[in-house]
Amino acid sequence: MKRITCVHQGYELYGSDRSFCESVRTIRAAYPQAWIDVVLPRRGPIVEPLERVASRIVVEPLWILRRRGLVRLATIGLAALPFAVARALRRIRASDLVYVNTTVVADYLLAARLLPGRSVVHVHEIPEGATLTVLRGLIQWSGANVVFNSRATQAAFAMPPSVTARVVYNGIEGPAQPNVPTYDGTRPLRLLMLGRISRIKGQEVLVEAIRRLPEAVRARIELRIVGSAFEDPDRERALADLIVAAGLSARTTLAPFVDDPAALYRWADVVTVPSQRPESLGRVAIEALAYGIPALVSGIGGLTEIVEDRRTGWVVPPGSVEALSRTLEEIVTDPGAWRAYPAAARARYEAVFSADTAAEGIAAMLRLTLAGRQDGIRRETSPEPESPSLG
Repeated sequence: MKRITCVHQGYELYGSDRSFCESVRTIRAAYPQAWIDVVLPRRGPIVEPLERVASRIVVEPLWILRRRGLVRLATIGLAALPFAVARALRRIRASDLVYVNTTVVADYLLAARLLPGRSVVHVHEIPEGATLTVLRGLIQWSGANVVFNSRATQAAFAMPPSVTARVVYNGIEGPAQPNVPTYDGTRPLRLLMLGRISRIKGQEVLVEAIRRLPEAVRARIELRIVGSAFEDPDRERALADLIVAAGLSARTTLAPFVDDPAALYRWADVVTVPSQRPESLGRVAIEALAYGIPALVSGIGGLTEIVEDRRTGWVVPPGSVEALSRTLEEIVTDPGAWRAYPAAARARYEAVFSADTAAEGIAAMLRLTLAGRQDGIRRETSPEPESPSLG
């Protein structure tokens, strides 16, 4: 029986967490008899869906490179690193295959170098500056096979040809039937922004773009911003204050994170992802397509690989309040111009981002990694050929 370990840095159910759950389901489907350990840093909403497919959920400390904790990691956190690497090494040694979700799980990437041929790292982020340099170095050091979730992510990391890598778009288990479009301009447009509240997601830019609309247009938008800040209640309060100051509180709902956003997607006419920094792909935009909802996104990172401008949604320059505001006015006042977008969005989801398409890509990399490991075992255990007789 194969033993597979899947490691994830989170415990919530945001986009990267849901992508991890789908990867574990893919691994279970590919290896139904395998023993699958899932390693998490703590228990949280992610545990319940994982319990359906994992053999065991293990909670233990992970050495995770988070922006908010870099100073601590670089000082007192370094003392814990040798123990974390040793713990990761024991798990890798006991496993036929180790799937590491994202590059920030540093202890497993460091340990992977010592037991080559067993690990796959799935890259879901586009860091910048020194962080990118560090994470690129970690991947190369690990010797792991690599799955990138977009061409943008692959280009950002720019791995040398010696690294075994492939691009596999995140697959989404979408609804059986998409929404039936109903917006015709006679009621307010239902605009949804879903995701973690942070400086890179662009909630403040969206609020400002709506504030700048003519009052007659602004009154025709019903906005829902759904999400929470990661251990940062001050940011959540600041966003709420900004909505009030912009005069949008009567038409804006600010709601905390929800485990299952299906009802939100059923409500929405348009989903917006106004990110200010490169998204490695953009799960919310893919989920919007799955429901047949056009997406209004920033033209940055992997988002441009999801949304086709003026066909399945709209692409605007990141950080441009003016462009975002102008496009919102077009959407609200001329619904006939985008009548065909919902059907085109669903068709693109089915062709490119369905769960089956992604599952095959992940499974192919797992098979390649296991095949390489088995070849290595055979080489290590095969007897040396005898020297030819000289007569």
